[in-house]
Amino acid sequence: MPPNPLQTLRRLARTAALAALCAHPAAALERIDFATPNAPKEVAEALRNASLLLTSERDKQTNPQDLFAAAQADYAQLLNTLYAEGYYSGVIHIRLDGREAASIAPLDAPPRIDVISVTVEPGPAFRFSRAAIAPLAGGTTLPDGFRTGEIARSGTIRAAATAGVEGWRDRGHAKARVAGQDITANHLNALLSAAIALDAGPRLRFGPLIVKGNDRMREARIRAIAGLPTGETFNPEALDLAATRLRRTGVFKSATLAEADTITAPDLLPITATVVEEKPRRYSFGAEIASLDGVTLSGSWMHRNLLGGAERLKLYGEIANLGAQSSGTDYTLGVTLDRPATFTPDTTVGIIAELSHIDDIDYTADTATFGLTATQIFSTELTARTGLTYDFSKGRDKVSDFNFRNLSLPLGVTWDRRDDPTDATRGFYIDAEAKPFLGFGTTDSGIRFTWDARTYHSFGSRLTFAARLQGGVVYGASLLATPRDELFYSGGGGTVRGQPYQSLGVNVLRINNQTSRIGGSYYLGSQIEARVGVTGKIGLVGFYDFGQIGIDGFFSDQSRNHSGAGLGLRYDTGFGPIRLDIAKPVGGDTGEGVQIYVGIGQAF
Repeated sequence: MPPNPLQTLRRLARTAALAALCAHPAAALERIDFATPNAPKEVAEALRNASLLLTSERDKQTNPQDLFAAAQADYAQLLNTLYAEGYYSGVIHIRLDGREAASIAPLDAPPRIDVISVTVEPGPAFRFSRAAIAPLAGGTTLPDGFRTGEIARSGTIRAAATAGVEGWRDRGHAKARVAGQDITANHLNALLSAAIALDAGPRLRFGPLIVKGNDRMREARIRAIAGLPTGETFNPEALDLAATRLRRTGVFKSATLAEADTITAPDLLPITATVVEEKPRRYSFGAEIASLDGVTLSGSWMHRNLLGGAERLKLYGEIANLGAQSSGTDYTLGVTLDRPATFTPDTTVGIIAELSHIDDIDYTADTATFGLTATQIFSTELTARTGLTYDFSKGRDKVSDFNFRNLSLPLGVTWDRRDDPTDATRGFYIDAEAKPFLGFGTTDSGIRFTWDARTYHSFGSRLTFAARLQGGVVYGASLLATPRDELFYSGGGGTVRGQPYQSLGVNVLRINNQTSRIGGSYYLGSQIEARVGVTGKIGLVGFYDFGQIGIDGFFSDQSRNHSGAGLGLRYDTGFGPIRLDIAKPVGGDTGEGVQIYVGIGQAF
């Protein structure tokens, strides 16, 4: 069969292309020369950080088309950077193998680029000859640099305009805007005149909240949770807070509040809430492993929107100390039902029921808790909680049976200013609770105080010091007439690593001269960590933990203490570091050998 002419042409074309490729192999970019003559150090650094070409070089980009596009975009990028630093007469040259990139037509992009030369001559820094903005709302704070004689950075001008508009919005003028601007550069004297005119617009009140995007969630409940103060003077903070309230329910993937473009007579500004709902159910699982204390497994199932009003039903369970060497296995099963925006938009009310079996070194017990809870959110950092619960505990220690019943009214507060709850590098966390309880039968009445304070301080991006101080005390109730789970122990991952779980208590002389060990009525503990980042994902930790238990004071003669120290490894997963700690006792007589702990998140 004679050869197909079309196939022959295709083979010849492929052969010619291969020959051309072999004769003229594609060369990688040789270098990028970046010069900023007479530019101050900080300006030169800002230009280098802004350059798209240098970013391409760091990313090892060598494709000529991509480099050409980056070169043409770099003119505006570098010019905006000069303006941001107060330089308005800069000269920028970007040459691709000697040709000015701006002079090359887009369809005439070079097929090959060997050397790129970038030169930015910033010229003199301009200063404000005039810096005016009017009218301003009373109390408006302008940027410090927006005044005559200061360097005329473009960002300062924008910040002044934003501050002027926000000043009016904070006073109810939701439609405040920049009405005009007169910005003139005097290149001869390196001066810039900036005059901004504002239009405050009318003072407005919040209009009706219009809801869009909801499916299972009832509109009335969305309005109640948002708590938008309809009829009151417009306030941007109130608008942001309403959106935050909707998001923190967990019902929505997103929740945004937008102001209407038009005003409803006489002075109402309608607001539109656009929501996207999450899937109604969520599952979670957790696990921790300690060499002596065994495995702890936990899990929960939650319905985010049980009745269409953001009611959260949560079933949870935990198996603790599974395979522990010195104690039995503990079991917990509980249920909670919480309803946000009850009484106020920032109040969540709920009910709780929990059953558990405790098999500790010193005693075994079956417990039950039933109660009401309430949480008040004052801000994103500060919350308070209270409740009314009935607790029942029946079990036996090494000497006798016990039966505790009490009604308690816990009052707690949490102040959380950490930058990241799972891997904090700065800020602090304080949690404190006072829990008065009324005992029945053989149970005494009293009050239990606890606190947990943590602080974090970083030096650079690699080193973080973290410290924690815990404590607790029971007043009013005698030691043996206090519910066992209200007393304090020390030892284990949450208190003193390197020491066995709850290995530090107090020895008490009981009936028939028998001695048994129970928890103490005073507890003081501390943990100190030095966290060092080795790479972006891997970190090392050195730590020292201390715990002390007493029955008649924090530092009495009858108090006992122990301590532990060790090293840890952290691997950042993106949702929290995986934690591996290896510790051993360094003080006290409650343990020996090496303990290993594995979990998710920092120890505190």
